[in-house]
Amino acid sequence: MCVCVCIDSALSAPLNVTIRELEVNTAIVTWEILEGDPVIGFAITQQKKDVRMLRYIQEVNTTTRSCALWDLEEDTEYIVHVQSISMGGSSPPSDPVSFRTPRESEKLASTVSGVILLFCRQYDIIKDNEPNNNKDKAKTSSECSTPEHPQGGLLRSNL
Repeated sequence: MCVCVCIDSALSAPLNVTIRELEVNTAIVTWEILEGDPVIGFAITQQKKDVRMLRYIQEVNTTTRSCALWDLEEDTEYIVHVQSISMGGSSPPSDPVSFRTPRESEKLASTVSGVILLFCRQYDIIKDNEPNNNKDKAKTSSECSTPEHPQGGLLRSNL
C-alpha cells in the first residue's frame, strides 16, 4: 500500500514555530502563517530525538495557530515540525524546533523556592503594616531567615 502526500506548492511553511508553557509532560506549540495562505488546518510531527517513531497530529477546519503536546516524557529532547493544510494539500514542513522537557525534580524545586520567597515577602509586608511597628527600628530577622534557618542563609545571608 502506498500513501501519497500532496504538497501544495502555493502554500508556505509555517513561520516562527515556538514552544511555550513547557512543563514536565506537556508543551504548547505556536506558529504563524503568511497572510493570504488558504489554510484550513495544520499537521504536527513530534519526534523524540534519536528515535524513529513519531506522533502525527492533524487538525482540519480550524484557524488555530497552536497545539498542545501531551504525554511527553520528563528530561527528554523532542523535535517538532508544523505544516499548514489547504484544500490542495500540505505545505512543506516548518524548520525543525528542538526542546527538552524539564525533570520533575527541577519543576518541584523551582516551585518550592518560589513559595518560600513569597511567604517571606508577605511576612515582611504584614510586619511593616502592624500598628505598633516602629518604622525607625531596624528590620526584624525575618528578612534574612526562615523557620528552618533562623540565622538566615536560605534566601539571603546576613552581612
